[in-house]
Amino acid sequence: MSITFESLKLSDALQKALQDKNYVTPSPIQAQCIPHLLLGRDLLGVAQTGRRKKQPRLPCRF
Repeated sequence: MSITFESLKLSDALQKALQDKNYVTPSPIQAQCIPHLLLGRDLLGVAQTGRRKKQPRLPCRF
């Protein structure tokens, strides 16, 4: 089963913003990091180049 932004239980406002941009599937680092951030944990992530890091950022209100 692949992870979707919807399955990550983000706020309604963030879900709408993602849908408006047609984002359905998080990148691998997003899929691994978001659950930890939702628990309030600090996080430092590293990802390979070419993994959608330059896309516009959404406000970090999960």
